Amino acid sequence: MKKTIHVSNQGATLDTSRRNFLKLSGVGLAIAGLTLIGCNDDDDFQIIDDHQIYDLGTGDIGVLNYAYALEQLEADFYTKVVNNFYTGISSVEKEVFTDLYHHEVIHRDFFKAVISGATDHLLPKLEFQYPNVNFNDRNSVLATAKALEDTGVAAYNGAGKYISNAAYLVIAGKIVSVEARHASAIRNLINPGSADFSGDDIIDANGLDLAKEPKDIVMAAGGFIKTPFTWKERGIN
Repeated sequence: MKKTIHVSNQGATLDTSRRNFLKLSGVGLAIAGLTLIGCNDDDDFQIIDDHQIYDLGTGDIGVLNYAYALEQLEADFYTKVVNNFYTGISSVEKEVFTDLYHHEVIHRDFFKAVISGATDHLLPKLEFQYPNVNFNDRNSVLATAKALEDTGVAAYNGAGKYISNAAYLVIAGKIVSVEARHASAIRNLINPGSADFSGDDIIDANGLDLAKEPKDIVMAAGGFIKTPFTWKERGIN
């Protein structure tokens, strides 16, 4: 049985000013999601009840749950940032972080809607921790945002080859392009006017963004993720 997916774009605006550039990219994703149809209920998804540890599943559902987990992390991080801006934050930085917050919330809710439309089994809301992040310190917040955005881009690039549904692949391509803009925006805040926005540490010799396997991404982001989960299909236990 197929289900039509509805994604809320509440809070988004159609203000076309430059300061809302980042926000508009997220709105485009939400609108595109309105027409996306969920996959069949018989997709090969499973939750392994191993002391309440969830497995992300297999096939496209596994990839969607993987993306959902990462978007939950980014949305949670930026929620904390905008709810308590660090001392001395500039108006530009405040606008960028607010736009990124809106984007990541849209991304998170989008994946929740897509997965809910495809299966009754949805990765639960995860809990996160930030033991080494000082949300009152500009350098700490920007460094963490840079790490999260760079990791997010590499995650989408690395997981794309595991997506079989063309509609999902198109959406993933749209999202990773937005995540790359996030990464560039944060890098420009850290080192304004430099080439760091597309530094050699994230662009390979072919001029392409890096791509990393899910197990490497989860290992890198694992310190932030408090709720355990597995993705046995991709060797994450």
